[in-house]
Amino acid sequence: MRPFVHVAVLALCGLLCAPAAPAAATAATRPAQAEAKTEAVFGYAWADGAGRLRVTPRAATYRKPLHRFTAIAGARRLTLDYTGAAYRRVTVACDLKETEGQIAIDGRGRGTTRCAPGDLTESLRGGPVPVHVEHRDGRAVTVSEVLVQPSPSRVVRGTLRPAGDSAVLFTRAGRTVRLGYTRAAAFSRVTRGCRDGWLTGEPVNADANGLGRKACTGADLAGALRGVRHPVAVRVDYVPLSEEVQQVWEVYGDA
Repeated sequence: MRPFVHVAVLALCGLLCAPAAPAAATAATRPAQAEAKTEAVFGYAWADGAGRLRVTPRAATYRKPLHRFTAIAGARRLTLDYTGAAYRRVTVACDLKETEGQIAIDGRGRGTTRCAPGDLTESLRGGPVPVHVEHRDGRAVTVSEVLVQPSPSRVVRGTLRPAGDSAVLFTRAGRTVRLGYTRAAAFSRVTRGCRDGWLTGEPVNADANGLGRKACTGADLAGALRGVRHPVAVRVDYVPLSEEVQQVWEVYGDA
């Protein structure tokens, strides 16, 4: 029986002592996937749907306590998910609309009051928010509110067409820019009523230059644009750096 036992032991050793399978060796030596790099930009954040913001990168210089934003040639707008982001406000409480004379910033001028993504949603409802955003893989990691110097506006004529909720495309001299507006924007109409369709009825509220003079709101602008199928003639007062519309004049005729 000894030869049989010897053969059995050799067979069992062959099973237990076999070298590791090549697949296991491959898995052990496979390099770890590189982690996405976190990047950062300054700019004005706008709401861009539920849990999303858009921001066009701006150059920033800091002189306590204000940042000064300037345009970056060729900068491309980013759209980021902020549902998991940390939000840092310059106000001393998350639910304040204004600083009320007290600010909470660090040595780089960025907000330090710890707030939640829902607080950022509330901030964005009021219009563009000047921010420093750290982002990775299409998601905002940290959104820090900053204080900025006021930027000059421009009053120019061109054409307007809707581009989604509270957004328009404004074209002048062959160049088109995307702008945003809020309910606080002024809308000066040539029509009789604020809720009339664009250029409907007699231009009873047009001035001598064909510009609207009936005071209406950003909500009325949204309603009037809802039925627009082609670009319409307007005069617009907007801030290029924040891409915010302050006032739109409906234009009658060739004015």
